[in-house]
Amino acid sequence: MGEVLIEDAPESLDSDSLRSKMNAEGCGSIVSFLGLTRGSDDGIVVHHLEFDSWSEKLPEVLHELATKAIDQFGVNSIAMSHRTGVVLPGEDIVCIHVASAHRKEGFEACSWLIDELKAQAPVWKKEVRADGTHWKEGLG
Repeated sequence: MGEVLIEDAPESLDSDSLRSKMNAEGCGSIVSFLGLTRGSDDGIVVHHLEFDSWSEKLPEVLHELATKAIDQFGVNSIAMSHRTGVVLPGEDIVCIHVASAHRKEGFEACSWLIDELKAQAPVWKKEVRADGTHWKEGLG
């Protein structure tokens, strides 16, 4: 079984630090996804995003998804983190690193993970924009 590393990120997310904690022994690639806050949505200025979560459940869901990805795609290790609280434009929201022997399964696992995270993670997103506050379904 591969290695799973899940970090809470209530104040900030440090993708490089998370990556440095991974075990990539015997791997030929690390595929990463880093989601950022956009400064506009449909041409409207976004001041910030606010993420609320079921804090006790979020790490459990991320760990379950990572374990499934290791089994399904045969990758070696996965590290994931998702911000909560206020996230300003340009700041990191979510980070996924997938270490694998070959890049193909790393890309497949990383793509699957972000899609499943958006569908399953107990996280809610509110956009605070120039035209008011808007709750968004899913994670966008």
